[in-house]
Amino acid sequence: MEFPKIHFQKAHFLISAPDIRHLDKHLPPESGIEVAFAGRSNAGKSSALNRLTRQKALARTSKTPGRTQLINVFEVQEGKRLIDLPGYGFAKVPLEMKLKWQKSLGEYLQNRDSLKGLVVLMDVRHPFKELDQQLIFWAIDAGIPVLALLTKADKLKSGARKATLLKMRQEAKNFEGDVQVELFSSLNGLGVDILERKIEHWYALDDANQLTEEEAINE
Repeated sequence: MEFPKIHFQKAHFLISAPDIRHLDKHLPPESGIEVAFAGRSNAGKSSALNRLTRQKALARTSKTPGRTQLINVFEVQEGKRLIDLPGYGFAKVPLEMKLKWQKSLGEYLQNRDSLKGLVVLMDVRHPFKELDQQLIFWAIDAGIPVLALLTKADKLKSGARKATLLKMRQEAKNFEGDVQVELFSSLNGLGVDILERKIEHWYALDDANQLTEEEAINE
């Protein structure tokens, strides 16, 4: 099925918020459509966002993983947003800060009505760590579909990549939810087309739902 083409290169920074309460003040939770990106602090989340949007510095990468503590919002087109959630799980970050981030992530996933899809980024060499699984379970409990990207796939040879992908797809069945697993590399572009189509799919499905609701009201 074909979905309306989204011009991701038009994405631009909208706002930053320290937590969901501040976000709700600027963007009501039921307004627009959001697709969120989340992952461990060294999973390559910012690089993936930059590759998706064909911009070198839309999402800032830090030499010190875990430094970004804000929810960053980028607008692709009116009413359609990408959300860069705080990285989690970096060893050098104080426990208190880790717990704060985890709470913020949980609140966002459980309470944000405009969230229609979650992209979870994991290093292909270290996938489905405890916090990654917790995040995915949160999303499933909230009825949010998940695209799990195994990043830095260029670090593995072809055979190892395929074997890891098959193994992780098998493990993903344990979540008993809508979890799609794919390989991804910001360096060589592997998986970018899949990421684009998935986000376009999430945006289009919500547009279709809105049309159905409007038609029902007008009948």
